[in-house]
Amino acid sequence: MVEQTATLLEQYSVRMLDMLEWLSRYGADEQGGVTRLLYTREWIAAQEALCIYMKEQGLEAFYDQAGNLTGRLKGTNPELLPVITGSHIDTVICGGKYDGAYGVVAGILALAYLQQVHGSPARTIDVISLCEEEGSRFPLTYWGSGNIAGNYSMNRIPEVKDREGITLEEAMSEAGFGPDSPYRSCLRRWDRYIELHIEQGFVLERSQQQIGVVNGIVGQRRIRVSVNGESNHAGTTPMGWRRDSLAGAAEMISYIRRSALEMGDPLVATVGSLQPSPGVSNVIAGETVFTLDIRHIDRQVLNDYTDRVHQELRKIAGQEGLDMSWEEHLNIDPVLMHPAIINDLQRIGEMSGISCRLMPSGAGHDAQVLGSQRPAGMIFVPSRQGISHNPLEYTAAEDLMQGFRILTEWLYQYAYRGDRHETL
Repeated sequence: MVEQTATLLEQYSVRMLDMLEWLSRYGADEQGGVTRLLYTREWIAAQEALCIYMKEQGLEAFYDQAGNLTGRLKGTNPELLPVITGSHIDTVICGGKYDGAYGVVAGILALAYLQQVHGSPARTIDVISLCEEEGSRFPLTYWGSGNIAGNYSMNRIPEVKDREGITLEEAMSEAGFGPDSPYRSCLRRWDRYIELHIEQGFVLERSQQQIGVVNGIVGQRRIRVSVNGESNHAGTTPMGWRRDSLAGAAEMISYIRRSALEMGDPLVATVGSLQPSPGVSNVIAGETVFTLDIRHIDRQVLNDYTDRVHQELRKIAGQEGLDMSWEEHLNIDPVLMHPAIINDLQRIGEMSGISCRLMPSGAGHDAQVLGSQRPAGMIFVPSRQGISHNPLEYTAAEDLMQGFRILTEWLYQYAYRGDRHETL
């Protein structure tokens, strides 16, 4: 019986690899990556394909008003709140095939496997394909998990637009979602959340560890900085009389890099986008806009450093005769993963002979949002050379399978066995 169960688990692991390839066709782009932005045709098609697949696996499948897709394996005890697993399938532009999608696919197959082998759990298990974790189309993140947690509301949809000038509300409505759609409310109650994800870094690979057990997720501040000066002729305006917004922005960016290096790990500060206007060779830039992403595992350090940068950038603007606006559009505090889940995952790894490393996550995840409300945990698998958000993103099949086994075992123990620790 044990041998048959192991063989079946292996078969489901192989199916997971096939499903990741299948899902990557939705939004496949010319650069060899995947571009699946929120509420686009590619994203809708992928969600609908997953919905059909969930039903084929014997799960109850349903959407909420934001577009989160749930596959439910119903438990026998309605008094127990559900345990949730899953991740997201929206991508960055020209992203990889594993980021987010791995956790969704593995979650669906874990539920299908558990139902085939063990029948109905005592506690309901939901696998959710969450919407807009990345913030690639609109300047906001965690739209799906944020609606579940109550951080967002269908009654107060953020007034944000994509690069084409389409509002979030317009895009959501066009996709068939929103407060007037026939789907259920986003708000829900749950007991615990666990997310399986690629590391998106090279720590596990370089330390030759098979699994990362996440102990905390860094906090993030994302800011849009606008530097305003005066557009003028590049040939007739003396250097000393210029109000050059791009030159001022360059001074600011240099300061950000120097100060972050002085602070040292684990603080990181990144300017990822720089847009001078009018952006032509013979005109002084009258306005320059850049983005700033700051992350740290300690809330106080994160806040203090962000305030320091804000003050220094205003000082630089004044020295250069420029105006500056500072617009913070993401403020997420660090979140610690639940100690009991951490201990469970480490124990499962030890019992299974899988090497585990306790580590923080430098990237943000939906577990950060849901973990601020209820106990949460995360499992990492290695990323080759730490590459992510890139068509070269890759995780070896054996590493993907080990993560799937850890997730499936944890769901089995928690939803079927409660606090008893029999293994699969």
